[in-house]
Amino acid sequence: MPEIDLSYAQTHLAELIEEAARGKEIIITQKDGWAFKIVPVQQPKQRPRFGSAKGLIRMSDDFDEPLEDFEDYGS
Repeated sequence: MPEIDLSYAQTHLAELIEEAARGKEIIITQKDGWAFKIVPVQQPKQRPRFGSAKGLIRMSDDFDEPLEDFEDYGS
């Protein structure tokens, strides 16, 4: 895990964030000894929107017809 000086991090922050998003650990150090780690925060899962699957699912016209395999069990 490479340690990066704060002055470098200030000018390359967008690149460091991209690396952290890909799973690389980024440690930023200051001259006074403090160190900070950039880690991605997990985004909440988006809820499916009503109607978002419209047109993706198709059913045959005889979907609700009785199956031939079950004729012996008829009432």
